[in-house]
Formats: sequence, C-alpha cells, structure tokens
Amino acid sequence: MNNLKSHGSHIFVDYTGYSPIDKDDGNWMLQIMRDAVINSEAKEVHSHVEQFDGNTSPPGFAAVVLLDESHVTAHCYSEKGWLAIDCFTCGQCDPETIVDQIHMALERVMPNLQLIKKSNHDRFLYQEENTEE
Repeated sequence: MNNLKSHGSHIFVDYTGYSPIDKDDGNWMLQIMRDAVINSEAKEVHSHVEQFDGNTSPPGFAAVVLLDESHVTAHCYSEKGWLAIDCFTCGQCDPETIVDQIHMALERVMPNLQLIKKSNHDRFLYQEENTEE
C-alpha cells in the first residue's frame, strides 16, 4: 500500500456558537461560500440554499456550491448553534483555501463561534503502478 496516491482532498469542519445574523442567514452563508470559491482556483457550476423554518425540519439551512471539481456545503442547526462545513476538491484546487476564507468571514461577525474540529482526508485514492521491472 505504499504506492497509494490521491487525486482529491476533503475537509470537514464543525463549529458551535453559530448565531444567525437574520432569519434568512442561509443566503448570507451561501454568498460567503460563493465568494470563497471565486477567490480560489475552483470553478462554480451551480449553487443553492434551503432555509428551514422549523415546520418540516429543525430551524437552520443547507447550502451547496457545486464545483467543476466537486463541492462546498454548509449545514446549520441554528437553535443549537451547530454549523458543519465540508469542502471536497480534486485536481489542482486546494480546499484549504476555500475553507480558510469561509472561516475568516465567519469569525469577523461571530465572536462566539468556536471551531470544534477540522479534519482533512485524501480522496480518490488509487495505487500508482509500479514501473520497476
């Protein structure tokens, strides 16, 4: 298994202390995500957000930016202050760039936001062919 390579990277981030800035904070978060993608090497192909009012799902939102190289998502349980973000890219784009920009934008407006865990995982794993004869 020492010839194992990856063609992608997936970052997972969990926060507590998230505080909605208004009742439509999903659109606000989606714009932060889109701005982070614009300021990276990734290319957005579609974006969408669903705001939940607590009638059919717990209050919060789900937002996604689809990339030509994968995706960035954010899911929030606003009453609990929980926010989960993940960014998966493959090829030349480093998801760390996108995640760091989102983190800085959140920190600027949410002093009680606490990063609980950030983890990075190799994706699209494959074994490189041994060229030795």
